[in-house]
Amino acid sequence: MNITEFTIDGKSKFHLSMIKTDSAGTIRSKHEAEQVLLKNILKIQDLQGKFYAQDRYSVLIIIQAMDTAGKDGVIKHVMTGLNTQGTEVHSFKQPSMEELNHDYLWRAHKNLPQRGQFGIFNRSYYEELLVVRVHDLIKTQKIPDELITADIWKQRFRQIKDFEKYLYENGTIITKIFLHISKDEQKKRLLDRINDKSKNWKFSDADIRERGYWDQYQKCYDDVIRKTSTGKAPWYVVPADKKWFARLVISEVLVRTLEGLKLKFPSLTRDELKHLEESKRKLMEE
Repeated sequence: MNITEFTIDGKSKFHLSMIKTDSAGTIRSKHEAEQVLLKNILKIQDLQGKFYAQDRYSVLIIIQAMDTAGKDGVIKHVMTGLNTQGTEVHSFKQPSMEELNHDYLWRAHKNLPQRGQFGIFNRSYYEELLVVRVHDLIKTQKIPDELITADIWKQRFRQIKDFEKYLYENGTIITKIFLHISKDEQKKRLLDRINDKSKNWKFSDADIRERGYWDQYQKCYDDVIRKTSTGKAPWYVVPADKKWFARLVISEVLVRTLEGLKLKFPSLTRDELKHLEESKRKLMEE
């Protein structure tokens, strides 16, 4: 599967309109997608074993999207192959008072994955360039007035790129995913939550309020993806109108990411092999 068309690495011009939300690439059916997804999950399981044993890198998976785009579904269906002992999911909600008493990257930094671990951020520090910007919440963040200038967003774009460069240079592989859903598809999913009693619990009045800011969010996402995409921390803009296709693309991204690390189980030294044989001898003699 070719994921190049969904990869934004900052090397060429980009606008959200360039990627269709209802694309299915060359995949002919949902059944075909599910078959390939299953194969990819098995690959991810195998690669994670080597990744965990090697204990050199960590992987940070950032998932951003408009409401109803399928973040939780991706975590449930694609990440199901990951060993829970080596995986931690963190959801970013409205900042607590403790978090507001620190810099805006603090709550992300303290939840970063250890070496050999996968960290999944359901939303992330990118909310600082999205919801905070759309709703003009910057003045509620206890930042000194003299530091809130016309350049505040330009500074944050730079700070986040520097932060991700720092993480990469210390062994954290960053995979940033934007689930790209259309406004019409979001409407269908919101109505489904209202009409299906088993999904009523998913619905929130806040979803309708936030939908009213659709255009502003699209402009901010466009800005964020263009200004924070790099070769070492690219964005993957994943068509999300078809959930099964979005999950397949993300599984492909994870497989390619892990395969690119040239993973293998650690080789034992001569002394370690000698101790291994000695342990085997003792066990066999019992």
